[in-house]
Amino acid sequence: MSQSVRAIYQRIAANIERVMQGQQGAIRKLMAAFASGGHVLLEDFPGTGKTTLAKALARSVEARFRRVQFTPDLLPSDILGVSVFNQRDQTFQFHEGPVFTHILLADEINRASPRTQSALLEAMGEGQVSVDGVRRVLEEPFLVIATQNPVEFRGTYPLPEAQMDRFALQFDLGYVSPALEVAILSAQTREHPLNRLEPCASVAEVLTLREAVQQTRVSEELKRYMVELAGATRSAQGVQLGASPRASLALMKTAQALALFDGLEFVTPDHVQELAVSVLAHRLVMDPQARFAGLTPRSVVQDVLKKVPVPA
Repeated sequence: MSQSVRAIYQRIAANIERVMQGQQGAIRKLMAAFASGGHVLLEDFPGTGKTTLAKALARSVEARFRRVQFTPDLLPSDILGVSVFNQRDQTFQFHEGPVFTHILLADEINRASPRTQSALLEAMGEGQVSVDGVRRVLEEPFLVIATQNPVEFRGTYPLPEAQMDRFALQFDLGYVSPALEVAILSAQTREHPLNRLEPCASVAEVLTLREAVQQTRVSEELKRYMVELAGATRSAQGVQLGASPRASLALMKTAQALALFDGLEFVTPDHVQELAVSVLAHRLVMDPQARFAGLTPRSVVQDVLKKVPVPA
């Protein structure tokens, strides 16, 4: 069973890699979030492939995909949907917004106002939306992939802490090597390889993958290790707000996914350490003096990893 489920991951990852060359680490993390029910925030410079990565995943699975370009004038109803009065029936009919999908790409999420950003809070946290007093459940699997540019601040609204805490993982793609960049140019001489990408997995297979992730064993020692890592960020020097219990939970679930991808029936400390920075760092709020001194959330988590004893 575990081998057949692992094959689903390998099939999807290999399909994405046909488009995203040299990004095996990013693909592995994205699939860990997708398989564990988490959401992803991609923060990187323009042109590094953030949107392409999201589209490649969507095209690799026979699932519904919607993209929303976040802008300052975007309203919550543009995401959730709106009730329109039908004069013939004299009733209000609800028209679903783009959030009613399997994979939602929230492009440049920090360009929308906090009011619009908060429209995703309930959907990401509880898998449902409430409009006009009616609770509407989103179909599984549901994944939000949000992108933002870390160097452009004009006309942007920083994501609030509650929003950041909803993302299981935050990571960047970075620049590929010159040799791979040449290969990318060659691959796109006539058309984008994304146009030739065909689905290689069904929604049912993704749900099977998620169920298998939940069955991956996590020892009590490793659970304590994850809690100690998150707890250490709360008392770290220069940190105003540390990682929440939701961070510990996200760390456990994504580590379970990595273990499954590696063909193991249990999580190891290596899986936890591989994900710790991506799961914990974006949740930390640094005090002004620490930021001025050059201390970053990433360096705090890396320091915590060195100090907290690893279970034998």
